[in-house]
Amino acid sequence: MRRGKLGEPGPKAAGRAGNTSLSVGFVLLPNFTLVAFSLIVDLLRLSADEGDRSRPERCSWSVLGADLNPINASCGLQVVPWETFSQPERFDYIVVVGGLLYDGMEYHPAMLKFLQDAAAANVPVAGVCTGSFALAAAQLLAGRKCCVSWYHFLDFAERFTSIMPVADQLFVIDGNFITCAGGIAALDLGAWMVERHLGPGRAQKALHIMLTDKARSALDAQPQPPGVGLVADARVKRAMLMIEQNLSTPPKVQEIASSIGLSKRQLERLFRKVAGKSIQEFSRDLRIYYGLWLLANSSKSITAVAAESGFADPSHFNRLFRATFGCPPSVLRKESPATIRAIIQRRKIAGNVVAAAEAANAPALQPEAGEGAGFLHHERRPYLQ
Repeated sequence: MRRGKLGEPGPKAAGRAGNTSLSVGFVLLPNFTLVAFSLIVDLLRLSADEGDRSRPERCSWSVLGADLNPINASCGLQVVPWETFSQPERFDYIVVVGGLLYDGMEYHPAMLKFLQDAAAANVPVAGVCTGSFALAAAQLLAGRKCCVSWYHFLDFAERFTSIMPVADQLFVIDGNFITCAGGIAALDLGAWMVERHLGPGRAQKALHIMLTDKARSALDAQPQPPGVGLVADARVKRAMLMIEQNLSTPPKVQEIASSIGLSKRQLERLFRKVAGKSIQEFSRDLRIYYGLWLLANSSKSITAVAAESGFADPSHFNRLFRATFGCPPSVLRKESPATIRAIIQRRKIAGNVVAAAEAANAPALQPEAGEGAGFLHHERRPYLQ
């Protein structure tokens, strides 16, 4: 089958596996996330046949492994590979599904070699969830952009310094490589594959059966940005993570301090030294950007957006929103989501100027050298770069 560039419409001729038009080979890493794998498989299954008959007429798929031993998902369920690694050119895509990370994690040499062989054969390779880490370990992403979940942004940035992690969209296509944040974004990636090869009707039919109305685009935003960044102090990291994971119900400073073994005053001093801003300001910044994301990606009322962003008083949310973005949320709600993304893009451009000036005067991994907004650039938030 002729392979088009990934940014172009896909070929509609017979695929490489029999007479199907789309063939996918799955590589499941140990402790992979079941939801990411199952969403893509079920979308292929429903796109492959009429109704819900599940015959692989237009799509086919296989699960490959170094051997035929069961592979554990992070939830404890097991999947047995159907075949061992061979002939990646049979497939239109190789999709690597990752999951849990742990210190000292190593990848099977046969798996890395298979991914390299697929790339050499011009077969598009996709990393889903932490599957992108495997692509990076196989040395396939050097100098490229790589989409990671906001939750794993720091892990990736620390392990692979030559690759630009992107955590403000659902998936990224760079050359013949696709990286996806994981979770339900795997469904959006699967729909993109089906639409590219089989047309939008097939993708829409499968999505409707799965009780969703449409797939999101690659450029749609993740629900929150990575805030921990490249901060050296482990106690500040833990405080930042606690704030990030409780945006709707922001914890009190005393509660955060107790959880990491510091007094309230010690945490406040340490946080300002490392972050260049107070812990309350850091929490507020994250929550107001989460409110912006909700406005662009949901139909919730402004009062509901304020509450979900951790603001008990909608008027406080409105005032802070206006001060941050230049207009009240009610004005943006009347506009399209594209208008909101344009506001973020303008702030990216402004952030580039400030970040460049800071980089000329301070080491990139020393956010404590700056004050105020400088920390937002040092921590490498994608939406401000």
